[in-house]
Amino acid sequence: MGRLFGTDGVRGVANVGLTAELALGLSVAAAHVLGEAGAFDGHRPVAVVGRDPRASGEFLEAAVIAGLASAGVDVLRVGVLPTPAVAYLTGALGADFGVMLSASHNAMPDNGIKFLARGGHKLDDRIEDAIESHYRKHTLGEEDWNRPTGAAVGRVREYTEGFDKYVAHLIGVLPNRLDGIKVVIDGAHGAAAYVAPEAFARAGAEVVHTLGAEPTGLNINDGVGSTHLDRLRTAMKEYQADLGIALDGDADRCLAADADGDEVDGDQIIAILAVAMKEAGTLRRNTAVATVMSNLGFKLAMEREGIELVETAVGDRYVLEAMKEHGFALGGEQSGHVILLDHATTGDGTLTGLMLGARLAATKQPLADLAAVMTRLPQVLINVKGVDKSRVKTSTGLAAAVTEAETELGSTGRVLLRPSGTEPLVRVMVEAADPAQAETVAQRLADAVRTHLG
Repeated sequence: MGRLFGTDGVRGVANVGLTAELALGLSVAAAHVLGEAGAFDGHRPVAVVGRDPRASGEFLEAAVIAGLASAGVDVLRVGVLPTPAVAYLTGALGADFGVMLSASHNAMPDNGIKFLARGGHKLDDRIEDAIESHYRKHTLGEEDWNRPTGAAVGRVREYTEGFDKYVAHLIGVLPNRLDGIKVVIDGAHGAAAYVAPEAFARAGAEVVHTLGAEPTGLNINDGVGSTHLDRLRTAMKEYQADLGIALDGDADRCLAADADGDEVDGDQIIAILAVAMKEAGTLRRNTAVATVMSNLGFKLAMEREGIELVETAVGDRYVLEAMKEHGFALGGEQSGHVILLDHATTGDGTLTGLMLGARLAATKQPLADLAAVMTRLPQVLINVKGVDKSRVKTSTGLAAAVTEAETELGSTGRVLLRPSGTEPLVRVMVEAADPAQAETVAQRLADAVRTHLG
């Protein structure tokens, strides 16, 4: 049996891979592991539990709360709120840990469980492994847990103030108001469907239209949100808006659209915010963090603006690790995970959108002009299947092909070969100023991968 915890908690098809029994058992295991680690020393433990609107979140939330309370943990049930809101409340309320139920941008049948440590930070891999180990031992009958009785069982309280407390936090960290900015918001029928429009309105923006703002529990990410930008792009021109924001199901990522309906991706958003933070003196160590998959145009823009760039492996967890280790304030991914570590412990799509709006309001410039700080180079990505991905770094023949490609592209292009972390394939990525050249070089390298790793 494979590891239950992935890079972002435990995910699966709700009621198939992710059952109520699993949710309950993992929650009990989490309470015991954190207790044994000393997280609750000297006090009665408290956990914050939230979810996105998926229908399955209702029974999974009930299972998680039952598991925690049966293990002696008091629960603050915050209801439907974004992942970054649950993380923020976990820290702001002094809770011992948090639990978020969401499968982010995945389709509605999926769901997931993410445990957050004190302060709203991601749990250490060691702790996740211990939770999984305890759960498996208990399931196999190899270990039993002492359960509290009487007054020692956990109590459950609805914490309805969470919505307003989170929105107030978002407004409170903005450098300026958004007065005069017209905004279209796509909430993906997800966790921020109500939070995001409210936050923008309170910040002074005019929310001229909303998409994905009517969650039913069945329509999350269905043709809307950060993975489906067509409706947002159309609405931008129809409503003559200045800024379009598209969130995903749990609102930890954000993509944008300008007044012409053109997409502004995560690289461009980070570039805009990096320049703004440098000017404000809040870009610690004058550095931004991004992954190796960020567009070369982003890297060139940072060099031109005199901003240092630290590159990490693909995944927002690696971006966050680098930021925390070195004390950086800004990082993210092309997909729209943007981390503003002074104000959030995870990617926060609503906060990212608000910061973009604040920059528009402060500079009086259109988003297209701000996004022009970087030029996206044409990027070709080919997935080569059926090869031995373990030999990507050791094949001399492949290394020679890469060197030849890099020489041809020079300083205006880039090559990246990356073995997939989840599939038996190698990803070939080529960027070049000329789209035809990028395509030609990528196809040639894909052939080289098949030849040398096949």
